[in-house]
Amino acid sequence: VQLQASGGGLVQAGGSLRLSCVVSGSPFSTLRINSMGWYRQTPGKQRELVATIASGGSPNYADPVKGRFTISGDNAKKSVYLQMNNLTPEDTAVYYCNADLLEWQSDGTPVAGNYWGQGTLVTVSS
Repeated sequence: VQLQASGGGLVQAGGSLRLSCVVSGSPFSTLRINSMGWYRQTPGKQRELVATIASGGSPNYADPVKGRFTISGDNAKKSVYLQMNNLTPEDTAVYYCNADLLEWQSDGTPVAGNYWGQGTLVTVSS
């Protein structure tokens, strides 16, 4: 299973960015995504939750991003998105997507797993 994140970049304070993350697996397996989310990390700090969304469920946001960020998912595309508006320099971080899923192997065996993308850098200038 691989998660590919994209959409990071440099933006001025008050601007917007949209992050995307797509999950892919073996051609011989079937994926069922339970939840996906975004986390972020700055140097010297622990990775922190930004937003998560469960399949068929309501989104969950960290307090610092409530009202500014919107998470959405597309199960058919096995993708999750993060629309970030009114960005501030405090949002500068490497953003990681995360997926909690079941993968059915070719022999029918389900394997549960939690996976991370490679991270995409968001830099907000003042």
